[in-house]
Formats: sequence, structure tokens, C-alpha cells
Amino acid sequence: MEKEVIVQKFGGSSVANIERMKNVARRVVVYKNKHTDVVVVVSALGDTTDELESMALQLNADPPDREMDMLLSTGEQISCALLAIAIKELGYEAISFTGRQVGIKTDKIHTKARIMTIDGKRINKAFKDDKIVIVAGYQGVTSNDDITTLGRGGSDLTAVALAKALRAKVCEIYTDVDGIYTADPRIVKEARKIKNITFDEMLEMASLGAQVIQARSIEVAKRFNIPLHVRSSFSKEEGTMVVKETEKMESIAVRGVTCNKNEAKITICSVPDKPGIAAKIFGEISKQGINVDTIVQNVPHDRLSDISFTVPKVDLNKAIKATQTIGNKIGAGEVLEDRNIARVSLVGSGMRSHSGIAAKMFKTLADEKINIGMISTSEISVSCIIGQDLADKAVKALHKTFKLETI
Repeated sequence: MEKEVIVQKFGGSSVANIERMKNVARRVVVYKNKHTDVVVVVSALGDTTDELESMALQLNADPPDREMDMLLSTGEQISCALLAIAIKELGYEAISFTGRQVGIKTDKIHTKARIMTIDGKRINKAFKDDKIVIVAGYQGVTSNDDITTLGRGGSDLTAVALAKALRAKVCEIYTDVDGIYTADPRIVKEARKIKNITFDEMLEMASLGAQVIQARSIEVAKRFNIPLHVRSSFSKEEGTMVVKETEKMESIAVRGVTCNKNEAKITICSVPDKPGIAAKIFGEISKQGINVDTIVQNVPHDRLSDISFTVPKVDLNKAIKATQTIGNKIGAGEVLEDRNIARVSLVGSGMRSHSGIAAKMFKTLADEKINIGMISTSEISVSCIIGQDLADKAVKALHKTFKLETI
């Protein structure tokens, strides 16, 4: 009889030191004792990735992406080897693999590569030998054997992709919080844990600032209907299940409020008001592999307009260079940047059938004397760009206005 497969992912805080590593090892073998084949994906220990990145930036303010991938991928390799050693100490067979060794092939975009294929032969062979498999998250290789990384939070993507490739029963995401909350509990002490949340809601919350799970991993889980269980490494409590949408969930207008302080705004001034100009600007930026979010173009005056848009702060320098390059080509004015912004968002599947959510949000911010710089919406979210120093105040006020503590 073929065993069930479970994929577990443990984040950096879960394996931050030797005691926590031992704790993870003990949790993993519990599943092995249930006659389950177990694959464990691990992140780098604690703040290792940040420390490595800091060292690189001290050497070069704009380090080459390829070399950053070579550098940052080493953190996960250390974690997976240490965990295999810890599991063996408990009397169980375990083997550690890099992304390359389990055949994770990616495209050639360094620092935010996309997984193309996974060859699970070595994992399946390890299963036949009754071994627990430990895989270094966050990484893969190109067709040229260059190491790539999958973007921040990429170990989540590794885990979900492996769950799909191995037809796993569930993918468990272990972190330092015990589930998904209506807001960041560090900001709003009344925030409540959500028992079940839809893929769409979770994807929206992750892309808008909730840092519990990587947005790209949820996209893959949704596409292939892979159940996700977000739970704590430090307790045995049930966490939050990320599932398909149900009728009952749609009755809740707002599921949560998120805040993203990791974005920056770029404004390109005096842009000629001609057909095709926006395509040229954002075409140049997309060539750099940069994701642009909110875009606002003002009403043209004297056949000139200003265009503002937001990008991740990590991509700001590249985005500024690309914008200046295309600005010179099209005869635009100066390029401005603003790092002191935050995106505050409301998310909920019920927004599809509930009116007045945006108006209520804007009134709440107005009552708190918080100015809105930009607005964007989707079917199930409303976002406002505001000053970063007012972000926590905005989150608390919105959480209270929409009574999220009672969900």
C-alpha cells in the first residue's frame, strides 16, 4: 500500500538555534511514526539571510544578482544538513538535499526565479529507503546550472511546488505565529485568529503585506488545490486552513486588514501625453523583472502629466535607473522617489456582494486625519497609500471600524 506524503515547511525562526532545531526534529518524526512519507523544507537559520545580504551591501551597494543568489542560497543548505543530523540523532534515517539535487529547475531571472519543473526521482528513491527527506528551500537551478533563488519567502514556494510534484495530502507551513490573523497581532492586540480562509483572500492578504506566507506559493496552491495549513512551530494548536471558497465565507464582508511598509513610490514628472508612452515606461521597468503595483496618472495639463507608481523597496534602485533611462528617451522631466509610504488594505471575499466598504474605509481614515495619496482596488480588496508614520494608527482604526475582533 502506497504511503501518504506530507510536506512540511519550517521558517527561519523555527530553526533559529540548536534547541529549536531539536524541536523541529521531534515534530517531524511524529509524522514519520504515522507511516507517512515526510518531506521537510527549511529556511535559513534565524536572520542568516539578512546578515548575508548586509555583508554583500557593505562590499557593493548594488551587488550582482547572480552572486547574491550564490551567496543567499547557502543559508538553507546549512539548515537542511543540521536538521538531517538532528533527526538521525533521534534514531531515524534522514537525508538532506539542495534544490538542485531534487531537480528544481527554474527560469533565468536571478533573485526571483520561477520554478519550471521538478524531478522528484531522488526524493522517491529516499522514500523507498524509508528516509525522511530534508530539502533546502528558496532555491533551484537554471538550465545552465546557475543557482537561483525564488524571492523572499521562497521556501514556501519550494514546499508547495514539492507538494504538487509528490501529490502530497497536505502542505503544512510552520512559522512563529499560530495562524492567519485579522490583523498583525503586534499592531492590534485584539486581532483574532482566522480558522478558515479562502485561497483568494489569503493571496490578496499576502500580496498586500501579510508576511506569514509568500504570495506566489498561494498562487500555486490555488491552481492545483493543495490544502495549506498555516500553524505554529511552538505549539500543537490547529492553525489556519487555506481552502476553496465556501458560501458561508462570502457572507463576511471584510476578513482582515493588512499593512505593507516595504514599498516605495516613484513619480516621473512632465510626461508627454501621447499614445504608447505608458507602454514604453512600464515596458522598460518590466525588463528589469520589477513588479509595479498601484499606478496613478494625473489629468494632463499643457499636454504633460505626472505618473506615479509603487514598487517593492528592494527594487527601488533598479526601478529608478530604468525610469530615468526611459524618461530621458521620451523627454520627460525629473524622477522623484518616496520611501516613507505604507499600503493599508482591507480584504474579504464578501466585498463582491457588499457595497460601501471603500466609502467606510475612506471615512475612517479621514476621521483619523490620515491623508490618502493613492487608491487601488480589486474584486476583494481596497488599498490606500498613506504616510508610513501613520500606518499602525490606520490599521488599528480600520480593525475597530469593521469589528474584526468579533469574526
